[in-house]
Amino acid sequence: MTVADEGGEGVTTSRSRNKAGAGLKIERVWTTEGVHPYDEVAWERRDVVMTNWRDGSINFEQRGVEFPASWSVNAANIVTTKYFRGAVGTPEREWSLRQLVDRVVDTYRTAGEEYGYFATPADAEVFAHELTWMLLHQVFSFNSPVWFNVGTPSPQQVSACFILSVDDSMDSILDWYKEEGRIFQGGSGAGVNLSRIRSSKELLSSGGTASGPVSFMRGADASAGTIKSGGATRRAAKMVILDVDHPDIEEFVATKAREEDKIRALRDAGFDMDLGGADIVSVQYQNANNSVRVSDEFMTAVENGGGFDLRGRLDGQTIETIDAKKLFHTISQAAWECADPGLQYDDTINDWHTCPETGRITASNPCSEYLHLDNSSCNLASLNLMKFLRADGGFEVEKFVKSVEFVITAMDISICFADFPTEKIGETTRAYRQLGIGYANLGALLMASGLPYDSEQGREVSAAITSLMTGTAYRRSAELAGIVGPYDGYARNAEPHKRVMRKHAAANDAIKATGTVATAVQREATKQWTSGNKLGDKFGWRNSQASVLAPTGTIGLMMDCDTTGVEPDLALVKFKKLVGGGSMQIVNQTVPRALRSLGYPEEQVEAIVEHIADHGHVVDAPGLKPEHYPVFDCAMGERSIAPMGHVRMMAAVQPFISGAISKTVNMPEQATVADVEKIYFEGWKLGLKALAIYRDNCKVGQPLSAAKKNDAKADTTAVAQAAPEKVVEKVVEYRPVRKRLPKKRPSETISFSVGGAEGYLTASSYPDDGLGEVFLKMSKQGSTLAGVMDAFSVAISIGLQYGVPLETYVSKFTNMRFEPAGMTDDPDVRMAASVMDYIFRRLALDFLPYDRRAELGIFTARERAAQLAAEAEAEASGADLTAMAASAPVEATEPKTGPVAQPAQEMADAAAVKPAPAVGSSTELLEAVIGKAADAPLCFTCGTKMRPAGSCYVCEGCGSTSGCS
Repeated sequence: MTVADEGGEGVTTSRSRNKAGAGLKIERVWTTEGVHPYDEVAWERRDVVMTNWRDGSINFEQRGVEFPASWSVNAANIVTTKYFRGAVGTPEREWSLRQLVDRVVDTYRTAGEEYGYFATPADAEVFAHELTWMLLHQVFSFNSPVWFNVGTPSPQQVSACFILSVDDSMDSILDWYKEEGRIFQGGSGAGVNLSRIRSSKELLSSGGTASGPVSFMRGADASAGTIKSGGATRRAAKMVILDVDHPDIEEFVATKAREEDKIRALRDAGFDMDLGGADIVSVQYQNANNSVRVSDEFMTAVENGGGFDLRGRLDGQTIETIDAKKLFHTISQAAWECADPGLQYDDTINDWHTCPETGRITASNPCSEYLHLDNSSCNLASLNLMKFLRADGGFEVEKFVKSVEFVITAMDISICFADFPTEKIGETTRAYRQLGIGYANLGALLMASGLPYDSEQGREVSAAITSLMTGTAYRRSAELAGIVGPYDGYARNAEPHKRVMRKHAAANDAIKATGTVATAVQREATKQWTSGNKLGDKFGWRNSQASVLAPTGTIGLMMDCDTTGVEPDLALVKFKKLVGGGSMQIVNQTVPRALRSLGYPEEQVEAIVEHIADHGHVVDAPGLKPEHYPVFDCAMGERSIAPMGHVRMMAAVQPFISGAISKTVNMPEQATVADVEKIYFEGWKLGLKALAIYRDNCKVGQPLSAAKKNDAKADTTAVAQAAPEKVVEKVVEYRPVRKRLPKKRPSETISFSVGGAEGYLTASSYPDDGLGEVFLKMSKQGSTLAGVMDAFSVAISIGLQYGVPLETYVSKFTNMRFEPAGMTDDPDVRMAASVMDYIFRRLALDFLPYDRRAELGIFTARERAAQLAAEAEAEASGADLTAMAASAPVEATEPKTGPVAQPAQEMADAAAVKPAPAVGSSTELLEAVIGKAADAPLCFTCGTKMRPAGSCYVCEGCGSTSGCS
């Protein structure tokens, strides 16, 4: 892309249309003239049926959707469920990726022409074709709000990240509640700094004592929790920040750690305190990430062991002098206990601020990657770095540069037509035009290149690529300023903006590139910074901010990325969905590519991959040199990257990011408070802008957060390979004579929890003839619910004793929907539509033979795993799975009291050959491999265990995230 006319006369504001006839001349990079991008793609129709893998219930269904054949099942499922607009089953519903891409790209093209970005209509068409090609081939993706809103009748909100402000007045505090609620309602997140609110140690004008910011956090937290449970696109995400010199800083630091103590006490008293549990809502401050803004003055006092002044908000006078080292220890202790607070390094942040004349940077979005002015927002987009890695290990430098040009141009165009949740945010964003270009798949690129994530060579490549991305983005921004004008706030911030650009360029010059790829990329980055700064000196810049490193959760799955944001690979094995609706365990495709890059012959590659598939790690893999082990180090597993390895990577790329980096440094459970102090201190020394840690198992309210015993893996395998259980022969004929149970009869009691409601199910059996009595206990004796459940139990029991078949009850009561409903603590029935739905599914699993349960669609976790394995085997061999299942012999039955659950022999054999753990995501697969549970939340939409994505989490099942993008 080149500038047709560098004059740009007639442009007075960033919102005005170009009247001078200047514009971009667009050159083709990915596309072929005369061939539409859609004609270069092989399309196929698919059925998207999203089921809960735990109980088989259907969450979403749309058949006949159209996607490129190269797109994975997961990517197509997520786009269909998340991004297609229109009511399902109506003619207005989108059904093809073409419609989605056209809806977005046509809007960008039209706005670009209207606002004078292109020299000619032909240039606009080439621009649209290039964007279309890149989206079709998963080269990049806009953030989720673009796909949700652009080109629809809804407000055209394109930003994912928001920063609010609050002053020391009740009107401002109430406005904060309202504005935050509107943002949460739309599924986005917001951050705010509460340091302007006077402390609880200061007086009100009336003479009373102020409440302090922590008290007002309670109301905001309750609002976020209420809106979250109301069913927004994703759960409410928020960030609350307090400056380290605020007099209430110690109370702020202790808030979540104190609540964690409360959670433990309530849990020990028998309350349901798991994430999403019925009683967790009684605990405060759980809907926000907390961060402390630390200054260089404070960190220097920590380093030297001096005192530090806490200052009043009204007059700036010292209220109290504290021991800086003691407060730093308290912060680290709280983070060790509950992962909050994180740190934001205020002086570093504002030293890289392009617009200090307008105001300081005081806050960030919830994931800490967007840092800029109060009452502003940021539009994100991310490039898929693996699309630029050549087969010979080189990097497509020229195509990367051109791709950044296309993406940053499109992102800037979006601000011209975008809508915003509040007018204040709209005014600031239009005046300063903050953008957040970033990338995903860095970890995969390094591994595929044969470079360890935690190595000097890996950091060199990462730094050079990041520098090239941001340098090109700012160069394009300067070119756009010459066409449609600089951002409105540029004139008053011209000198500080230029100073920051020089700082970026100097940091680029300081990269010590040694490898071929790093050297070539840095050489081009130097050209981009030099050219861009010259253009900026002449025209200014169109954007006050250009880049961030976001979590890339949902859009990372959309682009079929193995790794998100700046993260390393989660693990070497992953969970892959199949076209037929099943799933299977595979070794990440990056692994064989990395082995070939390291020079291993094909037969050794196959042997090493087979070893990884069996063990989940590379230790003792046949023929793999120990010096190559670090290439395959991951975030979790046998060889996990040390915490400082993550910090060093962040430090390598931070100087080339306008904003910051969404990333949590994971620490092992045995880490000490001193270790946390070291991480936080080194983050300051290394020039990071923000840093958060998470110590394994530090939170009570995490499902499955306790580490399993060392022999858990062996136990799991032993269960999977256990001998098949016998099927009970049941008498099901009707007879009008009641067959009473003997005085002494075998029974089994199961405790259960459905949607946080706890109860007990006691099932008594005839000694030789199956279920004959059911007893249910919920709530306290004498309550209405307890009485109703007692009467229901008697009615069911008498019916069973008079010969009513259990399957009749099962067919009537399963899928009955009413509250409480949701997650259960039963590994075989993970989701239930109601208590009745759970009870009769459990009874069916325990007392009905397999063939009768199969007709009702009720299976154990092991049986589902066996079915998936059989489906995968059938798909690989081209066999007809339906015919196979229909002809499968069922093992002979004999009378037995208790559980009866045995699938067709072929499925059992398939499971025995290669035990398939009962998992629904890569995180759960990793747990099964390493025999230790991971601290990751369950998806609120589908119940699947999520995987980390930056400082947030993303669900591989449905694409839901806990934060941005």
